[in-house]
Amino acid sequence: MYTDRMTTSERLIESARELLWERGYVGTSPKAIQQRAGAGQGSMYHHFTGKPDLALAAIRRTAEQMRTTAEASLSGPGGAYDRVRGYLLRERDVLRGCPIGRLTMDPDVIADPVLRQPVDETLDWLRGRLADVLAEGREGGEFTAGLDAERTASTVVATVQGGYVLARAAESAAPFDSAVEGLLALLTAYRAPDSPSR
Repeated sequence: MYTDRMTTSERLIESARELLWERGYVGTSPKAIQQRAGAGQGSMYHHFTGKPDLALAAIRRTAEQMRTTAEASLSGPGGAYDRVRGYLLRERDVLRGCPIGRLTMDPDVIADPVLRQPVDETLDWLRGRLADVLAEGREGGEFTAGLDAERTASTVVATVQGGYVLARAAESAAPFDSAVEGLLALLTAYRAPDSPSR
């Protein structure tokens, strides 16, 4: 799981990230983090002031990775539709859900402005980045003038997050896939008839 080159603080952050995704904030004890990281209590408190400090580092790391992964699709080759499609169809562990979306359902994270901040910022960034790509497609003639980039971007984020919830409830990726296919059909309806990438 962890390489010999990872520092103790890195192992602690990665352990906290995984446990927050699996169990949420309340279910993630310092002892569980230490055990998974193979680190002692003294090591944890040498690098972090406590569980909230370590959780914040883990949430920030998760947020950075989510942005990096999304950006790889959204700045990839092709037109706006192709890039949004690439984002929607990229490989995901659907049944695990979204590590950032999971935190929005955690009352302890949402109640703490410091822990909530990277979650809010990441979702805001994602909506904004999607809106930029969609607006670029509309302005370039790929989508019709009737496409509202901001609302459509919110719909994309809501579809992905809701798709995770439906998939987890059904214990099947099928509801997620169906939601994405439905969203792509809606996006296709806004594509200009003479769009170069149609």
